[in-house]
Amino acid sequence: MGICGPIRRSASLAALLSVGAVVAARAADYGHPVQGQIGFELPVTDIARYIQWFHNDILMPVITIISLFVLALLGYVVWKFNEKTNPVPSKTTHNTLIEVVWTIAPVIVLVFIAIPSFRLLTMELTLPKPDVFIKVTGSQWQWHYDYPKDQGDFGFDSVIKSDEDLKPENGDIRLLSVDNEAVVPINKIVQLEITSAPDGVIHSFVIQSFGIRIDAVPGRANQTWFKADREGVYYGQCSKICGINHAFMPIAFRVVSDDEYKQWLVDAKKKFASAGSRTELADLGGTQAAR
Repeated sequence: MGICGPIRRSASLAALLSVGAVVAARAADYGHPVQGQIGFELPVTDIARYIQWFHNDILMPVITIISLFVLALLGYVVWKFNEKTNPVPSKTTHNTLIEVVWTIAPVIVLVFIAIPSFRLLTMELTLPKPDVFIKVTGSQWQWHYDYPKDQGDFGFDSVIKSDEDLKPENGDIRLLSVDNEAVVPINKIVQLEITSAPDGVIHSFVIQSFGIRIDAVPGRANQTWFKADREGVYYGQCSKICGINHAFMPIAFRVVSDDEYKQWLVDAKKKFASAGSRTELADLGGTQAAR
């Protein structure tokens, strides 16, 4: 009995450590969520890293401190001012110091939060000169990608893969993998123009690893950008409740080297050019001016 106890504890500890190692390894996957994951996906752009820093190092500490402070105040009030301790309640109605503090303190907290948030908004909304431009059109329930003339002048639909078409040995992921991925080069500024089909509804274009979240609105062209610094496949999903198949219109971007991207453009032009592009990119300058 004396020996079995330590053995059992050692086995339990080893099992716990092995489970922790598996969870940590799975959590280290890029581009998609994993089973049991808590927190953000791993970032591959500067904006995504800044978003996660802002959340983890600014917002969460502020939220935690305020929540604990309010909890402590509630506990103090329950203990100090209960009916047994104070059978005759106080009739005090004003306290100048307290009123000044609870007015000034929230302002200071908001300013503390606002400074980094303004910088984040500036990073997101200031569009640098793009190396690659892609127009993205959401519809019920798929995405359409258009590459302009300088990239090959072609477009294609991207539709979720059915369960029977999935090939896990090739890295396919249920509810995320698509038949045609959008492909972009690594370390290049990619500008996206996001809209929705004229007869469609509002969608939301979200790729967490890129730090992108923007609405696709019928009749409106919204723009965003990213610069991915790691090769791989990065998934997203529409986060608007856009209809019965809302959960089945994933987003998939493959980040590749410059050489692979150039070869993909050649192959994609042959594959998709015959289908034609349902959106016109030639008047891009006029579209941006109209906005």
